[in-house]
Amino acid sequence: MSATDLSLIPDDGFRYELVRGELRKKAPASYDLGRYAGNVASNLGPYVKANKLGVICIADTGFLISSNPDTVRAPDLAFISQSRIDEIGKVKSFFPGPPNLAVEVISPSDTYSEVQEKVFDWLEAGARMVIVVDPRKRAVTVYRSFTEITVLTENDVLDGGDVVPGWSMPVRDIFE
Repeated sequence: MSATDLSLIPDDGFRYELVRGELRKKAPASYDLGRYAGNVASNLGPYVKANKLGVICIADTGFLISSNPDTVRAPDLAFISQSRIDEIGKVKSFFPGPPNLAVEVISPSDTYSEVQEKVFDWLEAGARMVIVVDPRKRAVTVYRSFTEITVLTENDVLDGGDVVPGWSMPVRDIFE
């Protein structure tokens, strides 16, 4: 299947991703997943907007991160810098390339290996930071590369580093 084929699937209430040409169907997000992603979005979004850093996109926004075979991934939350938006220009379908920052919230139906595969796909495609929110452990793992990995607990503060300069939020606030 191609990214074009994926874009033509009618809305049936499910979420889809395309991974190396293979269609993957996912159930709608659980309440907790939506709530935790929403907590990050409600903190990150106003900061990005006030500082004119770019845009954030919420779940179901597709990013075409590789071709032939096509891979279209959809993070729970994404940040795209203004410079990338200016460089890419108008987008008609899926955003070409990865976001600067992808946020993934582990849902009850996700396996850790599925989440790790997605993290690796983001990093291989060029995402500069991937944040994985783990409600089961009430922890956040920040991937800056395949080897630069930081685990944060509820007592720590998550920050955007050089990807979203100046942004931070207490990890505890994600799980409120």
